[in-house]
Amino acid sequence: MSSSSTYRDRIYIIKDIILMLVQYGDLNQTALVSFCGLNLKKHKPILDELESNNLIISSKKALGKRTVTIYNPTSKGIEFCRTILEPYEKLFPRKKVVNENRT
Repeated sequence: MSSSSTYRDRIYIIKDIILMLVQYGDLNQTALVSFCGLNLKKHKPILDELESNNLIISSKKALGKRTVTIYNPTSKGIEFCRTILEPYEKLFPRKKVVNENRT
């Protein structure tokens, strides 16, 4: 693992997914994974779990010979983000503030 990559807790990945969908309205699978900095093969189970818990929904759209998966947030997902994930991140912020006045 390179030193430039950082570990992100699952809870923050979930929040990033829902917030990205809220921000853009709907995103295809490739854009969602890219914008969130995820790996589809590794993180697809998280998308599936969010969908099974009705926090996001997916639909299939035909584009020529390809089928594209589009994701949207649900009202339950938006509410979950607002009432659970945002307060969690306030209590446990992702980045610790490092004392910048060190000499």
